[in-house]
Amino acid sequence: MERAGKQGGVERAGKQGGVERAGKRAGAKETAGRGGAGRASAEQGGVERTAQERRSGARSPDAPRGPSGRGSRPGGGAKGRPPTERTAGARSGAQQQRRKGDGPRPTEQADASSPRRSGRVALVGRPNVGKSTLLNAALGHPLAIVSPTPQTTRDAILGVVHHGAAEIALLDTPGLHRPRTELGRVMNQAAREAARSADVIVFVTEAPDPARLPRRVKEDEEGPPIAPHPGDLTLLADLGSEAPVVFVLNKVDRVRDKALLLPLLDAFAKLRDFAAIVPISALREDGVQRVLDEVAKLCPEQAWSFAPDELTDRPTRFFAAEYVREQILRATKAEVPHASAVQIERYVEPTGDGALHIDATIHVERPGQKKILIGAGAEQLKRIGTEARLRIEELVGRQVNLKLWVRVTPEWRESLQRLEELGYNKGEAS
Repeated sequence: MERAGKQGGVERAGKQGGVERAGKRAGAKETAGRGGAGRASAEQGGVERTAQERRSGARSPDAPRGPSGRGSRPGGGAKGRPPTERTAGARSGAQQQRRKGDGPRPTEQADASSPRRSGRVALVGRPNVGKSTLLNAALGHPLAIVSPTPQTTRDAILGVVHHGAAEIALLDTPGLHRPRTELGRVMNQAAREAARSADVIVFVTEAPDPARLPRRVKEDEEGPPIAPHPGDLTLLADLGSEAPVVFVLNKVDRVRDKALLLPLLDAFAKLRDFAAIVPISALREDGVQRVLDEVAKLCPEQAWSFAPDELTDRPTRFFAAEYVREQILRATKAEVPHASAVQIERYVEPTGDGALHIDATIHVERPGQKKILIGAGAEQLKRIGTEARLRIEELVGRQVNLKLWVRVTPEWRESLQRLEELGYNKGEAS
């Protein structure tokens, strides 16, 4: 790859003596290095598997091992999952800590008299209704990236929860929307495929924003009750009737008078025969366990497909790219987040206690977007790299050296070939 500032559309900022240093030239290449962060553990993130192992779902003898001593199974078990290159596997000590700091979340013990259940559960809904936040709350770990930017989730991401006698393979899906690009159509396809292959569907919508409520509602005047969002009506009509549906009304914490929500819940209940209706606040982890209770009862009776300490079937390099993109979403506005994609070019994990080395390219569509991402003196790109590196270190449990490039790839969102190269348009959900 070209290194000069005006060649290959690549920018870099260097690092010397263990200290990250922004390059002085506009054409500098960014290296988001270790920055002195300590190593959480020597636990590795997985191993390469052969094509035959992926197809059969066989367990690799070198797969990462968690606190229980069981090995993780990349890509094995839940029906319809494609092969994976490397699994994020078991959680490290840092991963097991809840966001509220109240210690590890133990795996619930199943009643010996209860039959084991295992099911694939799709989280479906409009963009930004809190599907990823619900997944993270159920896992007790911020696996999926979240941001206020619509369409943050681009791929179906699986997170495994063992809840009593049930193994719940939760699939966080892209928000279904009216697509304006080929990428948008691919995202919708991933969400619909996840719903079609699911044993249970959790339909997620949100309580209305009080700032947008009609004045008559705020002042408790007579009038028509709050109505379902038109997008919810369309999505519910498209779900079909094959799998049971649990209805989840998220973000109820932002409505002080919960009585205002009763007509809305009643309106949804008249639209279809839901298996359960559960109001929650995923951000506050309020009601999440009840969602899992309701889903667990609907999962088919069958053997578990994952070890109790497995978190996901996605490769760690997938999350490395996601965590870089998460920081782009948080650092930039307007069109830049939607026009950015992250591609892992190099992923080298040593056999000893050394650092994990990752080289990643950030693709944007226009030179102006590239300039915004790099920032003055490459400071913006350095901040993105530093924050992403810390997130990756939490996942893999070891030091990470992260190098970032920025490249202009015109109209990558409209090219099926480019989408395939960047990991989208795989033809099936994960």
